[in-house]
Amino acid sequence: MDRTGIIVVAICAILLALCFYEQQKYAQQQMSANRQAASVTATNQPEISNQLNAAVSRLNPAPPVFDTNISERLLVRTNKHARYTFTTRGGGLKLVELLDYPETISARWKVEKNTNASSSVATLNTRAPLPVLTVSGDAGFVGDGVFSLAKTDDGVRAEKSFTNGLRLVKEFHLSSNYLVNASVRLENTADQPLALPAQELVVGTATPMGPDDNNYSMYEGAMWFDGANSHDTLSSWFSGAGIGCYHGAPRTEYVAGSNDVVWVAVHNQFFALLAMPKLPAEHIVARPVTLPEFPNVEPIPGAPLPQGVQTALVYPAQTLAAHQTVERQIVLFAGPKEYRVLANVGAQFQNHADNVMGFSGFFGFCAKPLLLVMNWLHDVTRLSYGWSVVAITVILRAIFWPFMAKSIRSGKKMQLLAPELKVLQDKYKDDPMKMMQKRSELMKKHNVSMTSGCLPVVIQMPVFFGFFMMLRSAIELRGAHFLWVADLSKPDTLFMIPGLTFIPFYSTPNGLPFNLLPLLMVGVMVWQAHLQPPSPGMDPTQQKMMRYFPLLMLLFLYNYSSGLALYMTVSTLLGVVQTKVTKNLRDPATPVTNPALTPPLKKKKQH
Repeated sequence: MDRTGIIVVAICAILLALCFYEQQKYAQQQMSANRQAASVTATNQPEISNQLNAAVSRLNPAPPVFDTNISERLLVRTNKHARYTFTTRGGGLKLVELLDYPETISARWKVEKNTNASSSVATLNTRAPLPVLTVSGDAGFVGDGVFSLAKTDDGVRAEKSFTNGLRLVKEFHLSSNYLVNASVRLENTADQPLALPAQELVVGTATPMGPDDNNYSMYEGAMWFDGANSHDTLSSWFSGAGIGCYHGAPRTEYVAGSNDVVWVAVHNQFFALLAMPKLPAEHIVARPVTLPEFPNVEPIPGAPLPQGVQTALVYPAQTLAAHQTVERQIVLFAGPKEYRVLANVGAQFQNHADNVMGFSGFFGFCAKPLLLVMNWLHDVTRLSYGWSVVAITVILRAIFWPFMAKSIRSGKKMQLLAPELKVLQDKYKDDPMKMMQKRSELMKKHNVSMTSGCLPVVIQMPVFFGFFMMLRSAIELRGAHFLWVADLSKPDTLFMIPGLTFIPFYSTPNGLPFNLLPLLMVGVMVWQAHLQPPSPGMDPTQQKMMRYFPLLMLLFLYNYSSGLALYMTVSTLLGVVQTKVTKNLRDPATPVTNPALTPPLKKKKQH
């Protein structure tokens, strides 16, 4: 890389850092504004309710308001893996508790104020405004919002009758594999036709798991599948976030689909709630919602309220003939984003439910096999997931060993050819085309490839991004310990450095987190950079800049998961070992002499 390239890379790094700073600043301002707006709305609700009701549209209806004068009755059903809480308010599924997963994993430095926190379990639809399968879209579907609940052999039945002859009946039947078979029946009990407006069946709300997970809202969102492709809309889309430093106006609604909604999901980083209708729905609609504070947790002054994404299936308006019934059959999945479980569900219903993992993108073809291999190593060898990450890193390094060895040998040859390349550069400095031709001839003569140094990097890039995708979504790493790391899915924060609360993007109200693994990772990268031979023609200043260029990785990966930092640390360390081993091996093809440095003897003139 020449001087111009170094300058361009440095400018890009500075601009990227500024973008991160501006995005963080914008997000804080936006969430602060949301908090103030929520407070103003709650204070002035009687004065503005009429304006809000007049402004709503068919796909942006006023949320159902339950009569709080009527006491709420809850009904709980439990199976092997989950506990389901149903409510009379809305006649739906209020909360799903996953008995095999803790609510949150706390770092070692954190002292829990709530002594019961360790006994809490992960939940879905947590503190959401509406229960799952609430029917909304028109006041005629709500009334006072109170349903009657009754236990059945394997679930719950909710029922409500309206004065116009409409009766809503919902049935929930608990199944295995985190599945619930549900149905919503709209019955016309009158003797005349009944016009039904468009209906929304609430799928649920994507919420953070707890206060520790609230900073991971980048993973919360609504996803749907049209039979061919999946579409993910994250919570950042509603805040107006765009590409790079661009920020648009906040959005209040996302509507998509055209009678092709095969399934809809609300998800956070590790858990998802899917609604899979028997027949595709007309549309999907998603909206941002403000959630109440986390219980038993002291709020941080000035911190924004938790945000969620509420999603619903949309069905068209229709007319029910006298005594006609319309039934919507929907299978609900409420559980972990565990690939093997979701793959089985997808195979059972032939709907690619495993796409909710986020592995359907460009690098998904690498993420899936990496996850399967990691789980296989864990199951067969009984290694912890931390050591499984180390083992799969060693395997990948072994696969890429020949490419890396070729790159290192090519670097050695380039280093030995540097004097000859310098001669060509000086000789043809006024003729760049001629210089490139002679350079190519020289490298071809000594069997040196121009692309051999870049080839290993190009080959490993899909694996790196696949590893990144896999580690950010693998619930197996949630709470997995490794040496001093308490949770491989989060940064390995050992303690907080108090007072350093002013550093954008990295500081917290408690100070600057001290994450050891990213520091070790960058240290090993700098070591590896010092072992790499410099490119011919690069001056000492540029060489120093390139050697310390890995320090930029600290800015980008400092707060990422420790599982990714562990992979990169071990991989780079193995690269250092390979560099040392390969450098000590004699390459018979390496040129020993530099003929271009020895000008040919001139013939003596004969007298």
